[in-house]
Amino acid sequence: MEIQSTFIDGCFVVKPRVFDDERGSFFESFNQKVFEEITGLKIDFIQDNQSISKRGVLRGLHFQTGEYMQAKLVRAVKGEVLDVVVDLRPNSKTYKEHFSIVLNDHNNFQLFVPRGFAHGFITLSESAIFSYKCDNYYHKSSESGIIYNDPDLAIDWKLDISEIQLSEKDKELSFIKDLKL
Repeated sequence: MEIQSTFIDGCFVVKPRVFDDERGSFFESFNQKVFEEITGLKIDFIQDNQSISKRGVLRGLHFQTGEYMQAKLVRAVKGEVLDVVVDLRPNSKTYKEHFSIVLNDHNNFQLFVPRGFAHGFITLSESAIFSYKCDNYYHKSSESGIIYNDPDLAIDWKLDISEIQLSEKDKELSFIKDLKL
């Protein structure tokens, strides 16, 4: 497993070593010991989540606040997504900056998202199965989010706006400037 830093401190791209042969392929999707040795972070994942989405479905940008913040390790099990994170850590040198990466079932990359980030993704393929490990439980009253088309973030979601599909809840999310962080 190879782990690469991004320009945002604490956010890592995890690249598994894939073994292919005539039968198919195999890879180790996570190894806590290797992750800790390379990143210096001790993460205890306690909840796994999975979603299935059609092309153009945008989920996010979500985060939890206070003691219910979550670190996540995310990946596209099937299909392709554009995964986006926004640094919401007020003391960070990349505060309010975003990072994006294409995750798919060909590159098998994963993104480690530390606590203190908003997270979202859009499905670029006809459908996608998206999986993520969390180090804290979901807590409804601690959830919040940023609207996907916030002009202060200017995120390129890679699809035409006419293709983007949002939940009713995600249509009502706040602009980053209106959040009390």
